[in-house]
Amino acid sequence: MPSRKKGVKTHSMFTEQHSSVLELLKTSGLKMSFHPVDTDKGTICAKETNVVGEFICNNKPCKSKGWASGVVATVIRLYPDNRYNARVYHQRCKKCNTLSRPKLDESYAERVAYRLKKWNDIDVEEPVYNKESKEPHKTQLCEGCKAGHCRQSNMNSRFYSKRTQRK
Repeated sequence: MPSRKKGVKTHSMFTEQHSSVLELLKTSGLKMSFHPVDTDKGTICAKETNVVGEFICNNKPCKSKGWASGVVATVIRLYPDNRYNARVYHQRCKKCNTLSRPKLDESYAERVAYRLKKWNDIDVEEPVYNKESKEPHKTQLCEGCKAGHCRQSNMNSRFYSKRTQRK
């Protein structure tokens, strides 16, 4: 669902990460394709998680040098015919409130692959994620919190909380 402001996206899908997800699925024999339509319609299940990313403020007058976050709100969705996608929410600069799209690290592919394996009943050890945060999560700057899809907020939507896993 796009932002109310014209032309300002509050989230993205990272199709360029699909090859990294496939690489992590190789050993399990699981074959998945990326579902290019950013919609909840037709999902079999969905899971909220966080990934790690770096943000750069694109507002030229802003003095922010950017920031890293271990709490980049993400919703992984499974569709029929072994298709998936993941919506990754943007964050706002704490100095000027401009929206920024994250540059993701390997945690995106790891978490997506892990969830796809779980949904397909493949035995997988739960990964340990322990990215230390230098500051507390700022819900007012997190578009995932505003949309009710950040695990750090208390505003989880009924859709995702009821349909978190296939099992």
